[in-house]
Amino acid sequence: MGNALVVVESPAKAKTIKKYLGKNFSVIASVGHVIDLPTRELGVDVENDFTPKYVIIRGKSKVLKKITDAAKKSDSVFLAPDPDREGEAIAWHIADRIKKATKKNCPTIHRARFNEITKAAIKEAIDNPTELDGNLFEAQQARRVLDRLVGYRISPLLWDKVRRGLSAGRVQSVAVRIVCEREAEVDAFQSKEYWSVVTKLEGSLPPQFEAKLIKIEEKDFDISDEGGATSIVDELRKQNFTLAAIRKSERRRRPSPPFITSKIQQEAARKLGFTAKKTMALAQMLYEGIEIGGEGAVGLITYMRTDSIRVSNLALDMVRDYIKDKYGDKMLPDKPVIYKSKRGAQDAHEAIRPTSMDRSPEVVKEYLERDAYRLYDLIWKRFIASQMKPAVFDQTAFDVMAGRFKLRATGQVM
Repeated sequence: MGNALVVVESPAKAKTIKKYLGKNFSVIASVGHVIDLPTRELGVDVENDFTPKYVIIRGKSKVLKKITDAAKKSDSVFLAPDPDREGEAIAWHIADRIKKATKKNCPTIHRARFNEITKAAIKEAIDNPTELDGNLFEAQQARRVLDRLVGYRISPLLWDKVRRGLSAGRVQSVAVRIVCEREAEVDAFQSKEYWSVVTKLEGSLPPQFEAKLIKIEEKDFDISDEGGATSIVDELRKQNFTLAAIRKSERRRRPSPPFITSKIQQEAARKLGFTAKKTMALAQMLYEGIEIGGEGAVGLITYMRTDSIRVSNLALDMVRDYIKDKYGDKMLPDKPVIYKSKRGAQDAHEAIRPTSMDRSPEVVKEYLERDAYRLYDLIWKRFIASQMKPAVFDQTAFDVMAGRFKLRATGQVM
């Protein structure tokens, strides 16, 4: 291979990738989109088949010239923005500018896609490039056009009727409708009281345990006011409590699948108190590369914008070996655990997972800021757990009779 140019969308990603490629490769970051619809006009010709009008984004002329100048000196160009619609749009526009700048001497243009920034993944992407995906580009272009058609016409209405500075568009309009419909459901809801009766009992051995009233004269019931609950309590106090039945069973709780984008945002909010924006910023940093001692910049997780819970066979072998060595055969299923994505998922990428089992959270902790470490630890544990055996519980239920009342106490031990 002669001189080759690799174009990515972020400086951090460029720095990491450059380390894995030889001296015949130059790597340039476009720093996001370089071409888009104009900011001060609609930018869509609604009278001519909704044709978009693209312009160079302000401040991006220099980096675009740098890319086209480097392309003129290269035999091959590998466009390697993120493997999603946004990334495809970036690659498509850069390819178009390179063709216009180089004309008859245009280098061979490839699309390089990878879900993790590791040496093996980068080499695989460069050795086996693909073509630009017109369908992905058209999908992104349709989204941008729809943003303009909706947003540029609704936003001024908001400025006039509500407050200047508000925006509306393809996403906000749907979100507002969902909120309004939910609010209508809340307003229409008729509240109703429900009371429960719980007793504290003690058997022949401590400790005390709680038993909840479940049936009256073997029938289901509703207690709708405090007076009804009080009368039942008064009657219960006069009864003798007898253990009527003991039932034991085994219950299994399967592990959760590895993270997708929405789930990692939810779990990071619940367990770590992160906003969705903070979670994705930290995940982007973990994906693009962290300086790890003598290794240099290393991508610690796979691509973090995904709706797929699929995991590659190589990753499954990797995590199963780790579980066997770390926790023993008793925690390892006979076969890999395969999760099915929900209907409608695009399933374009793998689930979010660590790129290597050699970089445990403890190993990389000293190189990560506190919140980045906490998020990586969350991703690591979720992925490891997803390929382990289910938790097994011994569950016991006591049925207690007290006159015409039936109560039940339940407990479980792992």
